[in-house]
Amino acid sequence: MPENATPHPPVAADPARQGDQIETLAREAEELRKKLDQERQKLNDIPIQQAAERLEPMGNLGIKQRRILKGHAGKVLCMDWSLDKRHIVSSSQDGKVIVWDGFTTNKEHALTMPTTWVMACAYSPSSQMIACGGLDNKCSVVPLSFEEDIIQKKRSVATHTSYMSCCTFLRSDNLLLTGSGDSTCAIWDVESGQMIQNFHGHTGDVFSLDIPKCDTGNTFISAGADKHSLVWDIRSGQCVQSFEGHEADINSVRFHPNGDAFATGSDDATCRLFDLRADRQVCVYEKESILFPVNGVDFSLSGRILFAGYGDYRVGVWDSLKCVRHSVLYGHENRISCLRTSPDGTAICSASWDCTIRIWA
Repeated sequence: MPENATPHPPVAADPARQGDQIETLAREAEELRKKLDQERQKLNDIPIQQAAERLEPMGNLGIKQRRILKGHAGKVLCMDWSLDKRHIVSSSQDGKVIVWDGFTTNKEHALTMPTTWVMACAYSPSSQMIACGGLDNKCSVVPLSFEEDIIQKKRSVATHTSYMSCCTFLRSDNLLLTGSGDSTCAIWDVESGQMIQNFHGHTGDVFSLDIPKCDTGNTFISAGADKHSLVWDIRSGQCVQSFEGHEADINSVRFHPNGDAFATGSDDATCRLFDLRADRQVCVYEKESILFPVNGVDFSLSGRILFAGYGDYRVGVWDSLKCVRHSVLYGHENRISCLRTSPDGTAICSASWDCTIRIWA
């Protein structure tokens, strides 16, 4: 360029043109999505309800409320069973984490966390440790012992950039899997506190995650505010399957006992069953009379029953194969926030905003 030449300013991008390009790309993406759905439809087998027509209907289950655990002063937000099938850990809006004996209803440990809204808690596989976290963006582990003041042994293992919404141990006391409002999941080394793997893919808060009971430990599933459920490969950190269908936030996700399917519960008042092998949704559990969100789901030990905790204070008992509601459990006095089947399948436990945890069997 000559020394006396005036440099031309860079040409500004035309916003209108950019908008048109985005709209065109969005239309193309939608057309590809429809074509993909059409190809999937060609591979569909018969509906699950049709396949289950010859099955005998479930008889009277005789499930009743057996225990009420009282002690929290705020909304109970989460609970988890110990693998010893007797102990339960719960966390609450009051900042307390309580370890219960489910047989006697006695409190064995009570911890006061540095923040209210302890949104997640989990028992370790050995039952010797618990993990918990919430609005402090951290997940802390606490070894359980009657010998000393256990709160002194509490230490932070995981730190996210937003609140911690869910956690579970990954088949050993040494690995912790967490989900957060920062749209990510992560695996942490409990001893060192170092992040081992990070999982990016959600476009909204992660609300729930689960690992299969019968797998070798190479996958897990997460779901949240983006209405999608994502299946992850733990080794690569990549999302290997994505499922959609819900019309609102997904609050809970649980693997079927055989590991080949999973159920979700959503603010759209439905539960849905997705098959990993068929790569699609296979059933919707809904009724016109159900208007409240599903906040917790879990399967019976056989997988035939799907339990769902609703915002209308009730637990719905669904036949997972016939896709019909079998019965309803009444007892809570506020919305149910969490629901879990015991490890041996003999009981279910529900946590609620009425400050109680209830055991049904």
